[in-house]
Amino acid sequence: MKRVIANKIASSTKNVPLKRDLRVQDEITAEEGYVVAAKVLHNKAVYDKLEDRSGRFVTLHEGDIIVGVLRKRNALHGYAGVVPQSVAVGDTLQVLNTGGVIGKCTSNNPDFGKPFDVEILGSVLVFPEFGSRSGIPAHVSQGALPAAKNFSEYKPVPIVYIAGTCMNSGKTRVACELVRAIAKTGKKVGGCKLTGVSLQRDLLEMQDFGAAPAASFVDAGIVTTSGECAVQTTKNIFAHLIENGAEIIVAELGDGIMGTYGVQEILSSSDLMARKAALILCAADPVGTWGGKKFLEEKFDLQVDVVSGPVTDNSAGTDFVAKNLGIEAINARLDPEKLGNFIVNFVEK
Repeated sequence: MKRVIANKIASSTKNVPLKRDLRVQDEITAEEGYVVAAKVLHNKAVYDKLEDRSGRFVTLHEGDIIVGVLRKRNALHGYAGVVPQSVAVGDTLQVLNTGGVIGKCTSNNPDFGKPFDVEILGSVLVFPEFGSRSGIPAHVSQGALPAAKNFSEYKPVPIVYIAGTCMNSGKTRVACELVRAIAKTGKKVGGCKLTGVSLQRDLLEMQDFGAAPAASFVDAGIVTTSGECAVQTTKNIFAHLIENGAEIIVAELGDGIMGTYGVQEILSSSDLMARKAALILCAADPVGTWGGKKFLEEKFDLQVDVVSGPVTDNSAGTDFVAKNLGIEAINARLDPEKLGNFIVNFVEK
């Protein structure tokens, strides 16, 4: 065991009680969710930030000691990477996202250049027993939301699901505007992000718009969601929001409906879809809207209630959606009040 002073601690570790003055060990468990300390090996001009535990984005510099979490990533508009079969002190791995996910990069993104290389310094220890000198390896499941048992017995709070054709399709903006509109009616709105890779930015934005309570998969002890964990993680999040008084829930499904983060498993869950009050599809263009609608209908037997996102930025898109797909199309940036009122009225029918 050795002492390490961290310069920056990533938001992906938010469940674990950590301070800058750390104790680390050489033995590292090469499994997803374990917390490691690492040294940044070079500077970058783009994609050079890390989201810390407060939600602030800080610039990384060569020589910085950071704390992040081992996990895979498979993002369309980002880096892809895996957790190696073994991880040892002195190994070089990469920072796969701004939330502090660390792994072996398998595919770069030309817009971001190569990711940060980091030298692994060891496994971070925590000391849960008072006065104990024998630490245990820190893992993001420590301090996570409890598992929801008998989910069907929880209060039947209506849920508005927001799905998208891919990343950056306008989902978070829609979620925020809905939270604000519903909160204006006097209802207590629960906001959540159900799938994706660890990052607090979207959830913090929902809170800024009035979501209280709010939670994400990170709070449930997951760094990167997958088909194996998404359904149970979602139930844990919903149970937490309901227990804390949410009267309606706005739920963003991160990534796209054809991605690998567990969105399809959530849409396939009869338990979760039984609570669906509305389904919003965000898309970038008419083709994506048409394909997303068809995919949701044919694979999951789900009807889209309203379309938003960049496809609705002007009349070229909204007219296409209305005339060819027969779905209401409302832009969250240009007409947030109309979108909010539409969903509020739709849910209350």
